[in-house]
Amino acid sequence: MFERLTPLFTQEGIDHLKTQTVAVIGCGGVGSYAVEALARSGVGTLIIMDDDCIQPSNLNRQIIALHSTLGKKKVDVLKKRILDINPRCTVHAYAMRYGASTRKQLFTHTIDFLFDAVDDIDAKVDLAITAHHYMIPFLTATGAGNRMQANQFTIKPLKNTTIDPLARKLRMRLRHEDAYHQIMSIVSLEAPIKTQGMVASNGFVPPSAGLLGASYIIKTLLEAKV
Repeated sequence: MFERLTPLFTQEGIDHLKTQTVAVIGCGGVGSYAVEALARSGVGTLIIMDDDCIQPSNLNRQIIALHSTLGKKKVDVLKKRILDINPRCTVHAYAMRYGASTRKQLFTHTIDFLFDAVDDIDAKVDLAITAHHYMIPFLTATGAGNRMQANQFTIKPLKNTTIDPLARKLRMRLRHEDAYHQIMSIVSLEAPIKTQGMVASNGFVPPSAGLLGASYIIKTLLEAKV
């Protein structure tokens, strides 16, 4: 399945990715697309964590959301999909919410890259600090809701972000932590659109953030190969 990847990654790179473990925390509009791209790129072990079930409101933006999957656990559907793409991939699926009480389950694994795609600010802070403690390469996704421009995402140090309200909250919470200066983030340069009530979303902005995240992760892993 990797004949179209080999000219880009090299055979050595393909072999290296088969040995790598990537954890994606949060399997929504951003995380589900990141996992999809990582599976199709030949990452050997994927750890996915999310406590949610697929809801009708997910149908407009999450790759695992279909009428046939409504009500099912996101990680169960995503694991089945990963293995249908690459049966040789090892998948550890945790149908739980990340936090202090579930931290141990995640970090018993040896992780080569950790991608934070959750919305909860406390979980994001904990993931950033813990990844830094274990010296795990880390990327956090900031806001993807209330936006229309899929081409406005970029990856930059969290400390250099502007405009995004979630990034601002993260900076405030992490600025006195040792991890602060090493945290990389996916951030939109588009100011969020003011909407009434719930956070609005669509089928092209969150997926773009997830695919950009997967691109950064693969590039980082390939550059780190011995």
